[in-house]
Amino acid sequence: MSTKAILGDELGRVRAMDLVEGAQGAGGFAEVEGTEREIPAQLVLLAMGFLGPQTGGVVEQLGVELDERSNIKRDKAFMTSVPGVFAAGDAGRGQSLIVWAIAEGRSAAAGVDAYLMGGTSALPRPINPTDRPLSV
Repeated sequence: MSTKAILGDELGRVRAMDLVEGAQGAGGFAEVEGTEREIPAQLVLLAMGFLGPQTGGVVEQLGVELDERSNIKRDKAFMTSVPGVFAAGDAGRGQSLIVWAIAEGRSAAAGVDAYLMGGTSALPRPINPTDRPLSV
């Protein structure tokens, strides 16, 4: 579900939410035609999800490439499209658990070490950029 609008009454109080169903498509999530509806509400709490790294500022200034989900693209060593610039955690993986960010940070450190030393690294590399949680 995706909220299109929070609707108010004549006194400015919340009265309803305008919702629409979404479906995963080739270009991301898209609204499902004919599923828009209004549900009554008296209180709305916002739970904001991670939408990717902010593209303004350092990401834009460095000119690093983004993937189809607006995360920073990186190679097997966690290096971005800009030589010597590395990304780990939510910036490259997307919203995830802190344990993934810690493991990615360690693996990225091995990539940085190998880059700076001009070869391989003796640092541990617990995961790869494309690893995902095990299914249960």
